Amino acid sequence: MNLKLLLFFCVIFFTGCNTSVTSSADVLGKKKMQEVLWDIIRVEAYTKQFIKNDSTKNSAEENLKLQQRVFAIHHVTKEAFYSSYQYYQDHPLEMQPILDSIISAKQQAERDKYLQPIKKL
Repeated sequence: MNLKLLLFFCVIFFTGCNTSVTSSADVLGKKKMQEVLWDIIRVEAYTKQFIKNDSTKNSAEENLKLQQRVFAIHHVTKEAFYSSYQYYQDHPLEMQPILDSIISAKQQAERDKYLQPIKKL
């Protein structure tokens, strides 16, 4: 339930980013988009849950720094990610499998975490 709420929040958050894509050749592939989007969602959650409560840090600045690290790890520019995100928002039939796969993978990881002690028996 929390994951769905987090995904909903992120979709709303990214809706405000209005960047146009000129062609689908400029768009990140679905697998790459899934990986980067998942890490960006985690950055947003971390910033909202932990950094915002730390009075010594500016949550907006920390969020941007963490996003830049995600982009560097995945070898993607900020512009490429946001323009791809806009493309996928404009094409919900292409975005749906990306979101579904993120939710499915994370639900499986949660199940595995809880089943692990049972497997040891």
